Amino acid sequence: MIERPAFTVGIEEEYLIVDPDTRDLVGNPGGSFMAECAELLGPRVSPELLKAQVEVVTSPAKDIGGAGEELRSLRSAVCDIAERHGFRVIAASTHPFAQWAAQEITDKERYLMLAQDLQGVVRRLMICGMHVHVGIEDPDLRLDLMNQVVYFLPHLLAMSTSSPFWDGGDTGLKSYRMAVFYSMPRTGLPEPFSSWAEYQRHVAVLRDGGVIEDASRLWWDIRPSARYPTIEMRISDVCTRIDDGLTIAAVFQSLLGMLFRRRQENQRWRTYATMLIRENVWRAQRYGVEATLMDFGRGVLVPYPDLVDEIVELVRVDAEELGCLDHVLRAPLIAAQGTSADRQLAAFRAVVDTGGSVQEGLIAVVDELIMDTKTGL
Repeated sequence: MIERPAFTVGIEEEYLIVDPDTRDLVGNPGGSFMAECAELLGPRVSPELLKAQVEVVTSPAKDIGGAGEELRSLRSAVCDIAERHGFRVIAASTHPFAQWAAQEITDKERYLMLAQDLQGVVRRLMICGMHVHVGIEDPDLRLDLMNQVVYFLPHLLAMSTSSPFWDGGDTGLKSYRMAVFYSMPRTGLPEPFSSWAEYQRHVAVLRDGGVIEDASRLWWDIRPSARYPTIEMRISDVCTRIDDGLTIAAVFQSLLGMLFRRRQENQRWRTYATMLIRENVWRAQRYGVEATLMDFGRGVLVPYPDLVDEIVELVRVDAEELGCLDHVLRAPLIAAQGTSADRQLAAFRAVVDTGGSVQEGLIAVVDELIMDTKTGL
């Protein structure tokens, strides 16, 4: 019998830096901003692909509570540093009206090489996400649990949506970030792998052929981390409110706990064809918590809140064991009240529907995000 994994948790969040006067992105915040971040926060904060972005990374924590405490501290510190430099921070996966062509690539070898390799596809990546790492030490177990938890990725995406606007317009999607990111190669859902050795053989084909440098160039919605003994969930938008992000992280951790428990009982979650899961990803991307997702076992579309209730009951015992039940129990609240995408759309419509211009509505969205990012700590 395989030893129980540690199920440690690490969270990465990416933010956008905005000008409080124009509400547009700060195309080049200057070196002093990142220098102060590095001085105060060390390696837990780093630049991202665009100069208008910044990323924070928690240390591995034994539970969601520990990860959440550090994440709040990091976000608060970045917000305070930004304000000292005359900027503001928004935790959203797209900016409502900023122009991607006006953004500057960070002067870092990794990013410059990506821009050279992928050209316009990379330059459009004016998007932010949240990644959740859960520690699974055994590599074969890591692949097995990853194959099974793929089924639930659409459910996690729907709960996280924060990118309804792009290029000054309502896209009609709750997560337009996904539409932008999927233009990249080696994105989307991974195919199932029967073992760690099989996965490594596939990576070796691309690496040895000179297509990729290493497995970190596989930008799937979920992957075995190339740096840590973790499963890295990457499908979610960044959540404007930290509690929403922690709920998603807790549900993900608990799902893995549930799948491990079932494995120990000689049970497993049924796996479905990637094309079927992809349909639910699209529905989550398009409708968010207002979606109906396919229950493939029953062959019917089910309202998202009903599916969330089922997931909570499915993982309740595991969430309690992992010490994150309180966070998991918030999932139905998100399903009922909506996500950042819903709040952004409400702020926009409150202005436009009462005679304000589209631009005034978009500025109201940025103001909502600035407030929600900081007060949602």
